Amino acid sequence: MTKLFIGGLPDNIQEMDLAIHVSIYGQIDTIKVVRDRATGRCKGFAFLEVIDLAAANNIIDNLNGETFKGNTLTVKISEELPQQKPAYKKAGDPYKKKRARL
Repeated sequence: MTKLFIGGLPDNIQEMDLAIHVSIYGQIDTIKVVRDRATGRCKGFAFLEVIDLAAANNIIDNLNGETFKGNTLTVKISEELPQQKPAYKKAGDPYKKKRARL
């Protein structure tokens, strides 16, 4: 699976509208439009998971820089951030260091 970032979306976008527009260029597995919790409006970007890299490249080639509902889209492969250790410490945490005894 390849994860794509799509930016530049209008705030009134629906998942189905985006899925129909993108599925012309490649098969989509999952779609997640990021929304504001308070208003339910789109924050301007979404993430898609595509079956293979060839389909992802086809979507990027055809949609990056194109206009969709009055906005210019930015489409690129999403880079996964490395897992970070939690900010809190709990009992038995392997990251917890013991204090030196004096």
